[in-house]
Amino acid sequence: MTVPNPTTAVRVMRAPRARRSTTLFTISVVVLAAVTLAAAFAPFVAPYDPDAVDFLAFNGGPTAAHWLGTDGLGRDILSRMIWGARTALLGPLLVVLFSTIVGILLGLLAGWRGGWIDAVLSRVFDVIFAFPALLIAIMAVALFGKGLVAPVIAMSLAYAPYVARLTRSLVTAERNRPYVSAYRVQGFGGAWIALRRVLPNVIPIVGAQSTLNFGYVLAELAGLSFLGLGVQAPASDWGAMINEAQPGIAGGHFLPAVVPAIAVVIVVVAVNIIGEELSERIGGGVSA
Repeated sequence: MTVPNPTTAVRVMRAPRARRSTTLFTISVVVLAAVTLAAAFAPFVAPYDPDAVDFLAFNGGPTAAHWLGTDGLGRDILSRMIWGARTALLGPLLVVLFSTIVGILLGLLAGWRGGWIDAVLSRVFDVIFAFPALLIAIMAVALFGKGLVAPVIAMSLAYAPYVARLTRSLVTAERNRPYVSAYRVQGFGGAWIALRRVLPNVIPIVGAQSTLNFGYVLAELAGLSFLGLGVQAPASDWGAMINEAQPGIAGGHFLPAVVPAIAVVIVVVAVNIIGEELSERIGGGVSA
């Protein structure tokens, strides 16, 4: 009896899962790219002005003129969805960029220097971890007013410790690798080694993990707008659209609330799939 090669057997069992993963990743990329392009070219893609009121089409269903229907003020839902994608994507993008930059710098400092600097930063991170990002954003809105700026700054500070802790652990591992000792022997300074050699090895992994934060932030910012604390009317925003559509739900008009809610779910799921796939690919390709 011939015993199959274990490596071949494992590869065969993993093949269907790999294909499914690749398919979901491709679909997610296409969805996110479509939403991003629609938001970028909203003035050319949206069929109507997002604030244009049609007095003859209050809470109208899908028609040839209004593909997704109209809201309680007769505004085209599709146009508002396209314009709302701008704030829906811009806020999380800024949070991810700011938190990743700050987190990488702090994590690099803590992991490379160690000692009392690492201890102090770790305690600061622990304090911030005690407060949910959404709560910090609500506190920022209470102090500085409603809108997008205060929540973005607050969430950037709230998510930075997560990036910093991951960066610190990676930098600590890299610091003990042979190539670092080799550079030290050659006379290179610690700052040069950390910035020019260690940091490039860490950024891809941290960036892939930070992609997952995009979906979380998008959902939280949409929640703030739904509560009336984020982007304010009449500006188009998915969370604000759900908030504005609440009175119509009692009358059986669900589309103005359901459409933006589904959009939030789809984008969040797509971003999570992309982030997990990137983390798996990059993490699997990192040599010990």
